Amino acid sequence: MGSNKKIFICGGIIGLIAAILMKFGNPANMGICIACFYRDIAGALGLHGTETVRYIRPEIIGFIFGGFIAASLKGEFRSRGGSSPIIRFILSVFLMFGTLVFLGCPLRMILRLANGDLNALIGLIGYVFGIFIGIQFIKKGYSLGRSFNQTKISGYVIPIFAIILLIFLIVKPSFISFSTEGPGSMRAPIILSLILGIIVGLILQRSRICTAGGFRDVLLIKDYHFLWGIIGIFIFNLVGNLILNFDTFHIGFANQPIAHTESLWNFLGMSLVGICSIFLGGCPLRQTILASEGDTDSGITVFGLIVGAALAHNFQIAASPKGVPFNGKLAVIIGFIVVLFIGYSVIKNVQGQERVSKEVEKNA
Repeated sequence: MGSNKKIFICGGIIGLIAAILMKFGNPANMGICIACFYRDIAGALGLHGTETVRYIRPEIIGFIFGGFIAASLKGEFRSRGGSSPIIRFILSVFLMFGTLVFLGCPLRMILRLANGDLNALIGLIGYVFGIFIGIQFIKKGYSLGRSFNQTKISGYVIPIFAIILLIFLIVKPSFISFSTEGPGSMRAPIILSLILGIIVGLILQRSRICTAGGFRDVLLIKDYHFLWGIIGIFIFNLVGNLILNFDTFHIGFANQPIAHTESLWNFLGMSLVGICSIFLGGCPLRQTILASEGDTDSGITVFGLIVGAALAHNFQIAASPKGVPFNGKLAVIIGFIVVLFIGYSVIKNVQGQERVSKEVEKNA
């Protein structure tokens, strides 16, 4: 079987699992959403006060377990990091702002589109536009620097964090709160979510599927390999929804579940996500899997996503089906300024280092 067929099927399994999770209780058009799930976890841990989005999503735990198991079995688990961690944390916070203005991560954007939500098409155009902008920085030398070997315990932080979340999910200590209404109360059975999450994590670790990487490779080097994975997610999720969730399938802009119709902010929110994903080297889904493999830079990105979700809800940045609040629009604008300034600064620094190296070689 060719590599494109393999990754198409890998993506297809993920798309089908998303439809199954929706069938068994996860919110409509949200079988899987990395941003929403980290937001729910932030709420369950008491990091924000929105009562309708609090739950420790077992899917996230499963993704981390699956990625960790696959990487360990293949000898690919390695504790590494040190590549501009503070910059990555800031980028991940603004990435989360963008997703919560759009109301979904890049994966949920594809899943929303597969269930007929045309607002996601606007988000997709914005996402690709943001990736295109990010690529222009890469062409000029943007790089957050190489990573280095870290202490072993550093690489285990995220897998241990996932174990702690699982304990909280099962034991339900008094300081953990779960929603009784709203999106946070809609969930598939824990065992099913955990098992399917592990399967997704295994697939993602072996296939390296990344929504940002898929579009980046097409635009930058005309390589369509990862794009086939994204197409697989879309087609299998579409078919899965038509079979399992036909009652929620609805083509149009209005009355879509957990979505708004403000096209400008759907576009800009996902544009910001696209730039941040390219600057970080992967979408939130890919960052989660990398963190499970021992990449501490991605681990910091994961914590940045959780903090970003908490800030988005505490500062009234997150959108709702009613629309995007003023603070959300302001956060996206500030996000563009901050993120583009970071990109510009990184390029200037890289170019400065290259000039120094050339002068040293010339004078040697």
